[in-house]
Amino acid sequence: MMKELPNDNTLANQAAELFWQDYNCAQSVLAVYTDFYQIDKETAYGLSCGLGAGMGRLQGTCGAVSAAYMVFGLANADAKDNPAKVAKTYAMVQQFHKRYTDDKGSTVCKELINCDLNTEEGQNHFKANELKKNICEGCIRHSVKLINSVIRENSHN
Repeated sequence: MMKELPNDNTLANQAAELFWQDYNCAQSVLAVYTDFYQIDKETAYGLSCGLGAGMGRLQGTCGAVSAAYMVFGLANADAKDNPAKVAKTYAMVQQFHKRYTDDKGSTVCKELINCDLNTEEGQNHFKANELKKNICEGCIRHSVKLINSVIRENSHN
């Protein structure tokens, strides 16, 4: 069982701070939940390393979103296969996905930042328009707050 989640802004600020310390979006989100789910922070960084920039810079699912799905698995983790917990995790993922998409328009990195990070032109656009600050940080903060909301709403189920 996890401890009580702190204020949403506290966790969102911690995640944003990690992001500015050069952890990727997924690492930044997952790492702020390590104390609650008693997993090693270094393990969390390693597990989520490949999920940044939409999974290895493939610009698919946003890393902050992928990390959210990992957190929901941790929130419902069991030592053995448990169909009810799997169903609850899937329901939480679906709830998060719908709300994130409603709020941000997409969960896809390339659509969120509207440039291709695999080209020099795209990387220049990303830097020139400060998308790390103007979009990615907001996605991280929003993801953390939404994770907390979904967890709280489902904690009595």
